[in-house]
Amino acid sequence: MKLALFSSQRYEQTVFDELCPADVDIEYFDVGLNVHTCSLSKGFDAVCVFVNDNLNAEVIAKLADLGIGLILLRCAGFNNVDLAAAKAHNIAVARVPAYSPEAVAEHSIALMLTLARKTHKAYNRVREDNFDLNGLLGFNLHNKTVGLIGCGKIGQALVKILNGFGTKVLVCDPASPKGAFTLVKQSELLANSDIISLHCPLNEQTHHIINKPALATMKRGVMLINTGRGALLDTKACIEALKSGQLGYLGLDVYEQESELFFKDRSEEILQDDVFARLLTFKNVLITGHQGFFTQEALEQIVQTTYLNLHQFTKGDTLTNQVLDV
Repeated sequence: MKLALFSSQRYEQTVFDELCPADVDIEYFDVGLNVHTCSLSKGFDAVCVFVNDNLNAEVIAKLADLGIGLILLRCAGFNNVDLAAAKAHNIAVARVPAYSPEAVAEHSIALMLTLARKTHKAYNRVREDNFDLNGLLGFNLHNKTVGLIGCGKIGQALVKILNGFGTKVLVCDPASPKGAFTLVKQSELLANSDIISLHCPLNEQTHHIINKPALATMKRGVMLINTGRGALLDTKACIEALKSGQLGYLGLDVYEQESELFFKDRSEEILQDDVFARLLTFKNVLITGHQGFFTQEALEQIVQTTYLNLHQFTKGDTLTNQVLDV
């Protein structure tokens, strides 16, 4: 089985090589898979892609012409794949539905705590021998109300952590099982939460779920955390809310236009994204470059599940993690 892995990074090549089955021949491409690069898939049986690869209908059709029978997503999200086109061309799509949910949940907490206690500012001050506490006043998570929009495996892992902090947890998720939280409507969650964290999938219903009207219904000075998908929030609306003080803190591990920015060293380039550049000017905004998943445990699980999906496809077995077009 010949596998082409796109958007390849050095840190994952090591693990893919270490766990690679004897019957798999893998080749790495550091470019993303899109209409301009899909010709690189010639001669392979399957492709492996990440969150910012663009598998639209045109790309799917080209992959089918090249004999690709399987698309492996080494991530949970699949909004970047045209599932209808894949089904029409008889290309199976499999993902990694869960890879250490605790990794993303803990990163969400890291963003919350950093913003709440201003540890990023304190770190820079101390490095300059400045030990003044003025401007570093924070707040406790204890007794705060934290609202989770979406409560799948990551959300459930986060609930456990938040309960340990002594927070009141509200959840808006019609599919969520019962847990140590209060299930509420979205309107109630937005109006009553001190901190809001997004953990729902990205689809037509959730695209820009946090927009100007939603922001207006929140508590003034609310903290918003997004470790899910960038397009869950309207970035320009968030900027306006930051300017007015309606939004008091913003922690992002994802960004709607991140495919043009993240996972590359761009320190020698001129930043062309004016919206992202504006976000960086706010002292109450904290951005990490889609590293919520990035722990040793999660990376190993991603690789193991990806190879499991490939093995099942090769053997003609039912794909446990197949993504179906509904």
